[in-house]
Amino acid sequence: MTDDHQLRVSKIQNGTVIDHVEAGQALNVLAILGIDGTSGETVSVGMNVPSDRLGRKDIVKVEGRELSQSEVDVLSLIAPAASINIVRDYEVVEKSRVVRPETVSGVVSCPNRNCISNADEPITSGFAVLSDGVRCDYCGAIVREKEIAANLDVS
Repeated sequence: MTDDHQLRVSKIQNGTVIDHVEAGQALNVLAILGIDGTSGETVSVGMNVPSDRLGRKDIVKVEGRELSQSEVDVLSLIAPAASINIVRDYEVVEKSRVVRPETVSGVVSCPNRNCISNADEPITSGFAVLSDGVRCDYCGAIVREKEIAANLDVS
């Protein structure tokens, strides 16, 4: 038996590698990115992988797609320690850490059914970003990090 603990996942030619995602959040990352297995992207997911920095982590590799800033902003809400690596021709050409924005709008739905943002009004949901979630601009309801993926506004 070998003592080799390296992750052995093939390199991607072009796309995005999302590393240092809190263990157990990879499926939420896929939900945020709208990846459900029917869109045609090739995706590799490593879950509960040993990490010096986090103890355990998830890794998501998406071939043929570079994330937009708005996708990175939403991703930062559930994976505040994540790093984003842009890969072109098998080489990492850009590496950055996610930065949480102060506010997000139009991407998370308020869980309060009585909130005006859930009524038939011409407004966009808006949230102030907290250290461990987001707070609705209209009613003050708080959505914790682990609940954000369940409250994504995919309409």
